[in-house]
Amino acid sequence: MAEIIQRDGTWAFDGSTIRITPGLHRSVPLFRQTYGEIAVPLEAVSGVGYEPQRKRGLLRMRLREGADPLLQATGGRLPEAADPYRLAVDADRGGVAEFVAEEIRHALLLDQVPKEPTAAYLLPGPPVPVSVRSSDGTVCFDGAQVRIDWADTSDRVKRATGPRIIGLGDLVQVEWLPNSGYEDGFLRFVTQETAFSKLPPERDPYTLDLWGSVRRDLLTALVAAAVTARLPHPSTRTGGTFTDRDRPPATVPAQADHHDVLLRRLRELGELHRDGVLTDEEFARTKATILRGF
Repeated sequence: MAEIIQRDGTWAFDGSTIRITPGLHRSVPLFRQTYGEIAVPLEAVSGVGYEPQRKRGLLRMRLREGADPLLQATGGRLPEAADPYRLAVDADRGGVAEFVAEEIRHALLLDQVPKEPTAAYLLPGPPVPVSVRSSDGTVCFDGAQVRIDWADTSDRVKRATGPRIIGLGDLVQVEWLPNSGYEDGFLRFVTQETAFSKLPPERDPYTLDLWGSVRRDLLTALVAAAVTARLPHPSTRTGGTFTDRDRPPATVPAQADHHDVLLRRLRELGELHRDGVLTDEEFARTKATILRGF
């Protein structure tokens, strides 16, 4: 057993699995504490190394492409401190960190673990059900469907549509961008119907606009990862975006479907305006946004 225990967390390697447990210190980001322990099978690892620094070094693990739904969902956009595959190490424990890294590298060599992308997820992702309250509303995923309940601060167009429920079978992919504090982020659920029609996050009823607490909004990555883990693996997709099941058969039908979606949204918008839910200004602004999609 090779193990290193730090304020930032614990890594323990038993020859086949690296168990990563986040620390309980207040300096450990809420995202890592909420995600909890991660059991990484050796076959999912691409490499590991220790980077010594003046005060605190870093023990880093690299996973094979396509092995982890969390990394697939976040696309390398997780903030450094929230990365669960990074451990801050006190300078006087650098030797232990290097030993752990060497033990993992040695096992990778003995087991001849390839570095090529995987054909399936080797980690399960966050358990379900998972629910996160963000600046734009609350999003829940039970393993079969996503539900979005809008907050009082959400755009009126979103609140007028009511709770949004999306079946897993209707989803094509999940797009996630963190709220940096300087620029808003979003959690977008792309369906077969909306794949070609992307409204701004603040007006898209399939998208959470992340503009509030960076610490809290970062937790939406848990939902993104849990959904991604249950969608077709990227290796089954063509062109890196859609599976054969999801891809329209030709450009003209796809364009026609796209226009049908926009026309349906215009009709729904008109009904909300006639019912007095939307003001003239809100109706005109949202209508202009939709028309740009044509």
